[in-house]
Amino acid sequence: MFMRPPPARRSFSLPRLTPVRRPQSIARNPSLHFFHTSSCTRLTARPELLPRRRKILQDARGPAFQRPLATAVGDPLRQDAVPFGHLQPQIPNNYGHPSGLRPYDLRAFDPSSPLLLKIHDDPSPRSKMTPNGVPGGIDEMLSVFDACVQVGKLNRAALVLERFSDLGPQPGYDLVALHNRYLRAVIDRAFEQSDSEWAQSLHKWYELHIRGANLPQTPETIALMLKVSLLSTQGPRLERLVTRYMDMMPGDAIYQVLTEVDILNQQDFGMITSIYQPASDLLDDWEFPLQEDEPQQSATENSSTEPPSPAGAELEPEGVPEVLAVPQKGLGLESLRGVLSFFSKINDQDISKLPPAERREIQSRLEQDCVDAAVNRWREENQSLLAMGRTSSLSAPGLNSQLYDWHLALEQKLTVEFKLIEESETRERKNEDDQDRCIYGPFLKQSSPARLAAVTIMSVLNAIASAGADRGAPLSSLLSQLSKTVEDDIRQKIQQTDFDSRKSQLKNLAREAYVARRQQQADSTSQPTTQIPDIAEAMSNIIQAPLYEVKSWPLLIRTKVGVALLSALIDTAKIDVAREHPTTKELVKQRLPAMAHTSVIRKGKKVGIVMPNKFLVDLLKREPRGDFLARHLPMLVEPEPWTKFDKGGFVQYPAHLVRVKYGERDQRIYAEAAVKRGDMEQVSKGLDVLGRTGWRVNMPVFNVMLEAWNTGEEIANIPPLDPQIPQPPEPESCDNPVQRREWIRAVRAVENEKSGLHSERCFMNFQLEIARAFKDQTFYFPHNMDFRGRAYPIPTYLNHMGADHVRGLLRFAVGKELGENGLRWLKVHLANVFGYDKASLKERESFAKDRLADIYDSATDPLRGKRWWLQAEDPWQCLATCFELKAALESPDPTKYVSYLPVHQDGTCNGLQHYAALGGDLWGAQQVNLEPGDRPADVYSAVADMVKEDIAEDLKEDNFLAKAVDGKITRKVVKQTVMTNVYGVTFIGAKAQVLKQLDAAYPNIEQETSVPMNLLASYIATKIFKALSTMFRGAHDIQYWLGECAGRVCRALTPEQIERIASGEITTVKKPSSSNPRVTKSKKPADQLLSQFRSTIVWTTPLRMPVVQPYRKSGTRVINTSLQDLTLQIPDRSDPVNRRKQLQAFPPNFIHSLDASHMLLSALECDELGLSFAAVHDSFWTHAADVDVMNRVLRDCFIRIHSEDVIGRLASEFEARYKGSIYLTTVARGTAIEAKITAFRKKNKYTTKEELLLERERQQLLASSDPEEVKKGQAMVTPASIYEEMSASQPLSSNDEMEAIGLGNIPDKDSVSEAVPHEEDDDLSVPSNHIRGELCLDNQGDPEHYKALMSVSRFESELTGEAKKAAQKSKTKSKRVTGINVWLPLAFPEIPKKGDFDVKRLKDSQYFFS
Repeated sequence: MFMRPPPARRSFSLPRLTPVRRPQSIARNPSLHFFHTSSCTRLTARPELLPRRRKILQDARGPAFQRPLATAVGDPLRQDAVPFGHLQPQIPNNYGHPSGLRPYDLRAFDPSSPLLLKIHDDPSPRSKMTPNGVPGGIDEMLSVFDACVQVGKLNRAALVLERFSDLGPQPGYDLVALHNRYLRAVIDRAFEQSDSEWAQSLHKWYELHIRGANLPQTPETIALMLKVSLLSTQGPRLERLVTRYMDMMPGDAIYQVLTEVDILNQQDFGMITSIYQPASDLLDDWEFPLQEDEPQQSATENSSTEPPSPAGAELEPEGVPEVLAVPQKGLGLESLRGVLSFFSKINDQDISKLPPAERREIQSRLEQDCVDAAVNRWREENQSLLAMGRTSSLSAPGLNSQLYDWHLALEQKLTVEFKLIEESETRERKNEDDQDRCIYGPFLKQSSPARLAAVTIMSVLNAIASAGADRGAPLSSLLSQLSKTVEDDIRQKIQQTDFDSRKSQLKNLAREAYVARRQQQADSTSQPTTQIPDIAEAMSNIIQAPLYEVKSWPLLIRTKVGVALLSALIDTAKIDVAREHPTTKELVKQRLPAMAHTSVIRKGKKVGIVMPNKFLVDLLKREPRGDFLARHLPMLVEPEPWTKFDKGGFVQYPAHLVRVKYGERDQRIYAEAAVKRGDMEQVSKGLDVLGRTGWRVNMPVFNVMLEAWNTGEEIANIPPLDPQIPQPPEPESCDNPVQRREWIRAVRAVENEKSGLHSERCFMNFQLEIARAFKDQTFYFPHNMDFRGRAYPIPTYLNHMGADHVRGLLRFAVGKELGENGLRWLKVHLANVFGYDKASLKERESFAKDRLADIYDSATDPLRGKRWWLQAEDPWQCLATCFELKAALESPDPTKYVSYLPVHQDGTCNGLQHYAALGGDLWGAQQVNLEPGDRPADVYSAVADMVKEDIAEDLKEDNFLAKAVDGKITRKVVKQTVMTNVYGVTFIGAKAQVLKQLDAAYPNIEQETSVPMNLLASYIATKIFKALSTMFRGAHDIQYWLGECAGRVCRALTPEQIERIASGEITTVKKPSSSNPRVTKSKKPADQLLSQFRSTIVWTTPLRMPVVQPYRKSGTRVINTSLQDLTLQIPDRSDPVNRRKQLQAFPPNFIHSLDASHMLLSALECDELGLSFAAVHDSFWTHAADVDVMNRVLRDCFIRIHSEDVIGRLASEFEARYKGSIYLTTVARGTAIEAKITAFRKKNKYTTKEELLLERERQQLLASSDPEEVKKGQAMVTPASIYEEMSASQPLSSNDEMEAIGLGNIPDKDSVSEAVPHEEDDDLSVPSNHIRGELCLDNQGDPEHYKALMSVSRFESELTGEAKKAAQKSKTKSKRVTGINVWLPLAFPEIPKKGDFDVKRLKDSQYFFS
């Protein structure tokens, strides 16, 4: 598609903002951040529509791109296809390859110039709401103004503008841009009015609020006022107005006015030039085509409501049995089947054979939301029930039909609410309800009552079911989910409306492009040095962050919208209940409220919840949620390439390049800036490669799975339809209440297990339905990534990252001949999925050869034969390989067999591989197959052996724990803990992992040994951590270095912050009292200073993607609603960082970013070599014939990444990113340095702030170019200078924070308790083994001490006071002061010395990935 060159403007440029004529996404976000620079607007144009200039030679660049407008709209941005490229300066091509570099070559990165985000605090404190219902926060006012303009509430938009004017000039938004939007909206409404009063009011508005307020007038403002004059005035007055407004534009700025072609049409242009002489001179050189054809209608703009069906498609499929539905009465499943009903009409028709336009149309229709389809299904079932007669005494009606009643009632309620909103907005004296309606009213009116009702019902039911229907949904989370769903639905609707209305604008764009070219030529002669701001900004590494979030609704708006909709649903939703009369045995029907709002006490706090009726709970337990599924299905066409942060993936459904949660703004700002600079080119293209891989359903496996599913039996990982789990016998009545409580707990566990199996079967039901629908199609998985760069498929239910049965169902859409090596790798793959993956490659190949009879039997009769494939670790993938291998061996020439099966190559604990390479750890490299070897090393077995050796030592000391686990340590027991330890698993998490494995392998171990399983799991986890710390010394040092860097950054103040502190800009911040949120108290000066620690950890991956850790301590805000007062967290970038989370998460997140870079780099090279490629993090898939090539690529990419000084580059980036910062550290008491600093403080009596500013002054003097100032700085005495004088190295972070960083480190009980939230205890009847398990956190204690405590229940410990003593001891320990605080200039510790391992040796390792 084309890009319009931005005209050179003398002031600053503004995008064309109008909600009707030329809608743009930026128009809905009126922050000045988006308006300070010219924004390239995407265009398409047909060459025959371009105006011609007389007597001008044809452009030497040749004819324009011959592409119809309609089909060019979705094209990725390619500068080399722009016919007007000569009109714009040489902007760096973000998607072109630098000269001589291949797509998979690492790009040069200067760590001394990373992307830097400049953060400015909000200078405008939140004020109270006005009597007119205008909110007090600027972000809220911006959102309300935008919504009012969208729905035509221009009187309220004017009130918001007036309040903006009252605030005076404020950074963060552009007042004149908001006025321009208001003028546009009024002009659009003018076509509906017959008088000219609107024009007089606009002239008055302009004089009073724009010109009278001395706001900078833009070409857009002048063009709008010209439009007002042209529409409302004639004769001499028109001439005076046109001349007056045009004279306001200095010099050649009239060109800029004439480029506003979405305001001024061709007739307006002619009228202006006939009146204003300077503009009329342009006519001599311009000629426009006599006729302008309408652009062709694209496939995505088809007006039909149903996707086209291929010719000859049958209406009913034959030969494929239905998927046996889980008993669930069909809301979720029927929703899914309704979405997939299109596929039933094209039996055996492969959509991939259709023309691209038709395929794209089908894809667009599938992506459109299923809200209307859901309402139709509710209506159909309701009408069907009415036809049978509602008085049927069989049972209460199903939920589907009742949902239609809900929908009608809620729609009627919202219709009434819309009328109340109108009344509230016009009422002079507004009460609290009126003010609330003035806030949320414009947002609700962007949709319709019918659609809002449907979205509300589906979202609330989904939220309740997700939270656990019988427990109720917390009000805050339910409101968040509901409002987010409504916001997304409204934004998608607006986006679709914008896309449709854009068709009417296309014919004007050619003239705009030509006018821009004329102006460019004029400027090039008169002002050859004109600079375009966009270029300088694109090449700059400084990001000016917007102060206000306008891309999503603020928290106040979301809460008010959510409460309004939820309250209406609670009032109107009724459920029909049929119960048997206890005496007459007749069915009695009642209509009861479906849900209610109440409050409960959780963790000592009063929490609001929405509790569903118990009869609704029963229905929800039988029905999986199936709404909004259409947006999460695989695509039928290749995904759109990623060209922007929010442009790529699906054809219509909006998706983001990076997954960010609400409030995490920094990652989005960094990512958008990186995309603009071209830094994300390789990352986005790598995601494109993953998305272009075509898939099909493996029909032989699907047929077996479908047959197994329909039997209802437990086969492989398919749960049984009716699980036979025996109920524990009820104890006889006795005086021991503990025995009865234990029985109740056992019964609850059985019910939970049954419920879990049912939920799992329902989810698999969805997956099989989708697979059945797509059985004849080629489909694709669009990908995006998390904030660390790890790629994930966007379709939720069916993708290759699913469980074993989903992976077994999928095969590549394109096949390749096996060849000799491919046949060998197919046999190796069989051994791998069976679980025989730690032998040599020859032994794995022999494994398959020796079991050919079992393989043939499995492929011939999977369910009635010997079922050998069910013994595999991954049975469904094993069965798929059996089918493929049998077919290949039975073919005339197995090497010529075309195979479609993905063959996997898995890394050996990929995180440890990266750590071993970073630290040059030779022993660690050998354990994870970086070092060449004849056989594959197995780090999990090595750790298991070390644990066994340690347990054997304990056996010699007669340790009762060692006796209990002797002979029970296997590779599987330790594997998950070893794998996740490198990614930051806590000791409690590791204990839970071991507990899960013990319970699966030895379910009766507690009865056999009389030792609680929690205690045994803690004992084993301790041994695993100890083995890891011994085995990977180099990795351990790297982890400590990363954690130490993070700890210092999170306690640092930036130069900008220190400057603000010095100037006194930091005002007293009030925070809510912990006892009463409504009572606020001022922070102490020292605490106020410490609350300024906002520096989060930011780094750049080898593929130049910026990564921002999102962990902050969010503030809270009390919002009054009609349901209850809500205390909600408000995430904001000005929040102080959560230092513990930042520090402990950085090492694993950094490793994740490295393995993500390795995967994407490998994807780019494999794509360049013509390989089909898929990945599941550190498991890479391709055809059997290409495994050797892919393995070479994997080794080469890993070597290329680690041949660079990754840690050294990170250190350089940190030094540049945090240059000039000063951080607060702790100096241990009792040292000589501490004594001297304490003496200095006793003498000078400096406050914390004064010491900070003193050190700042010293650093400025030392950095001066004046020798006298340098000497003065050297003579100054500060705590930091005392450090330097005594030649002390900078201290490490406190031990309690660093304990959880290194490989195999076990934090003590207190630090673990701080880091991990305590589990909720409902009463004193907590199982005794739960308490006993927690006792073993202090792993250095005497085992006999725990043995003595095993018989002590929590109740007994409370009675004896032991629990209170332990809590007091822990509290006293946590308050112990270990040092004094000192401000030091931020410097980073020395990089750990690298070991002897050379990563280039990896080239010869055949087991790196195998």
